[in-house]
Formats: sequence, structure tokens, C-alpha cells
Amino acid sequence: MVFKLLSSKFQRNHRLPALPFTSSRVSSPSPSAWYSFAKRLVQPFLISRLPPLYEDLRVQERHLPHYAEYERKPVKYFFPANHATSSGWGNVMQDYVMMGLLAHAANRSYVFDDYIWNPDGSIYSDYNGKLIPSAHSSLVPPKWSRPMVGGPMPPGDDTPRAVSKEFFNNVCPNPTVLNVTDVNTWEMRFDPDVSTTFVFDTWVEKLNSIEDPCIFEYWIFGEKKFLSVLPLIANSPITTQWGWSPLIHDAFRKNRHLFQPTRLDFFGNSIDPGGEDMRAPIPGLLAIHIHCQHLAKWNADWNAFNAFPEFVDKWVRPEDGTPEEKLEIHMQRCYPPIELMVEKVRQVRAEAKEELRYLYIMTNGAVPWVQELKAALTRDMRWDHVGSSRDLKLTWEQKFWSSMTSNVVMLRLAQGFEFSTHRFW
Repeated sequence: MVFKLLSSKFQRNHRLPALPFTSSRVSSPSPSAWYSFAKRLVQPFLISRLPPLYEDLRVQERHLPHYAEYERKPVKYFFPANHATSSGWGNVMQDYVMMGLLAHAANRSYVFDDYIWNPDGSIYSDYNGKLIPSAHSSLVPPKWSRPMVGGPMPPGDDTPRAVSKEFFNNVCPNPTVLNVTDVNTWEMRFDPDVSTTFVFDTWVEKLNSIEDPCIFEYWIFGEKKFLSVLPLIANSPITTQWGWSPLIHDAFRKNRHLFQPTRLDFFGNSIDPGGEDMRAPIPGLLAIHIHCQHLAKWNADWNAFNAFPEFVDKWVRPEDGTPEEKLEIHMQRCYPPIELMVEKVRQVRAEAKEELRYLYIMTNGAVPWVQELKAALTRDMRWDHVGSSRDLKLTWEQKFWSSMTSNVVMLRLAQGFEFSTHRFW
């Protein structure tokens, strides 16, 4: 069961000052060249704390097994180049998924691209006082696997497999460029009565009329009209065959004891029993998500995948009142006091169809606050175990990952989970 709450501070990024060995008058060195130069000059303890650039995974991107075949035969590609930047991974992930769905519906090879936080060409950026990669060059493959990043399609599906942007640029030096204004009318973009399925089908028809690769832009994920694409999501291998990468699987296995009983090794890591379905539900687990307080300040609506009418908990965004009054209404559903969180968890647990014995708290909240919440939940109810994301043991490469509740809901619905297993504050 997945349960949602929104809370945290709005964070901004800015470009770091130029490093001594870079110049604004010349192009920036490649990540590998920059890293090699810095490694020779900077003390080992400092270089070990630089965020990972996933160079080994970029090498894997360049040598996917179907590339040799695709270099010798005609293949139709779809490269959606205009992804959002300076936006959280959860928001950008929706863009990637929709573009993958569109490519598959048009029987084209999906071209996956970098997840870009800061498009200014820098190697690293300052995010709330911490260094992060400006361009998560290979961060998409570490996050997911299967069809979205070149994995095989299911038996009987002859859609070309996905390729990287680098491969696409090599085989398609002069692609057809298709601008969003060539297809989308004003009504398609802004009329709430125009369904997303109509927009989607219009783009499929346009892509099918073009022999060359193309470029595409899309931005509708916060709107309720997006809900009409659920049948597509529930039946496309892009979502039904979704799989997280080995990095994520490894993090889950080593922290399994935070979600369910398991044996631990000498170092306190969970012992992997092996042979399990990584997409199967964990019996008796209630996971609650606590993230993104700034949405209340924006008077934001719920993301579309959280707004299906079949859900038990619904949200009506306040339209009247002062900004302070609207904020107060939001906070009751977005970041209520701990005692109200405990009350909601108690209610959800009582109404669940299965016995919920394990509780996992997904949050980036401060450790003292998380401890206070855990203490309140364990005082009020008996749990076999209560864990949080602050208890995770992660490698440096695994730390640059996050999720958004609506994406979790989307993937769970694609896997056939019932609407009643998703609750909201």
C-alpha cells in the first residue's frame, strides 16, 4: 500500500564559480577529462566526495547489443529533445514515460536522453548547499531498465528497441525536426475539454506520416484531463515491463530489513534470499510519503495520477479566500501536524484489506523530526517494524535518486494494483 503526504522546502540551484582549470572563453572539458585532471590535483579524500558521474554506465550505453544491427538496417526513431530542466526527477520522469509511450505507439525506437538539472554546461551544481551533477549524464539508466533504456520488448512486440542520444546522433545526422506548434493547436494545449488521448492520437498520426526521426514537446502532467490515458499506461510494455536498475535493486536488497523481517550480515545489511520478483508487493507493508511542502504555497493541484475518481481520498483545490486561508487548507492535506498524521495512519490501517504490520516512512525531513514522528506512530499503534529513508544505507551512486507519489501510483496501477491500496492525506 502506498500513502502520500507532501512536505519540504523549495530549493534552488545555481551555477558554481568556474574552477581554476576551466575558462569561460573555451568550451568545458568532458566529464571524463575533468575528472582525470581533478583526480591528479585534488587530495584523494576530497575527490572521493564528488558526486558520481556514472562513467561506467555511460560506457554500457555506448555498447548496447542491438546497436550493430541497427547500424545496418533502416529503423525509425523518435527523439523528444525538449525535456524539462531544473526540475525534480519525479516531474521529468513523467515526461520520459509519456515520450516512451508515444514512441511505442508509433512503432519507433525511443531515444533516451540525459536527465539535465542545470543546462549551462557545468559539471556540478550547488543544490541547497550540496554538490550534484549538473547533467545526470547516465542517471536515467541507473534509475530504470527494460524497454525505456534499450531492453528487449516482450515476445511478439516488434517495436524497435530504445537507443541513446549519442547513438541516434551518429546514425541520424540530419533528422526531421518537428516543432510542437506544427501539431498542437491552442485548443489541444489549453482547452480542458480536449482529452489527452486525442492529443496523443494526433501525435501518433503525425509521427506515422513521417519517415525521418523527429523532435517533440509535451507538458500536461498536472492536469486532470491526463487521466484519460490510463488504458494506454495499463497496456503498454513501457510501463507494464518497467524495471528499476541494478543500482536500485541492490539498494533495496541491502535495506530489506527496513521493510520486512530478514536476516542481517555482519555489517548490518540485509541478506538477499535471491530469486524473488522485484515487482511483487511486500505483504503487510504500509509506505507513507512525506515530501514537498512548497506545493501548498503555490496553491497547487494534485498531480493527475493522484486524481482518479476511483481513489478513496480526493482533493478540491481552494479557489476562494486569502493566500493565508488557502495555505491553511493545503497544509491540512499536505503537511498536517504529527498528531493528525498518526490519526490518518490509524484510519488507513483499520480500513485496509490486509493486516499492515510494517511501516516505512519516505521523507527527506530532518532526522529529529523523523524520530519524533516514528515515536508518535509507535506509541499509538503496535508495529512489527518502523523504518524510514533516514535509516537507509546507500552507496554514493545510489544516493542521487528520488520518487514522486504520482509516479509510484502510475507504476502500481500499470501492475494491476487496486485503487483502494493508494491513500492520500
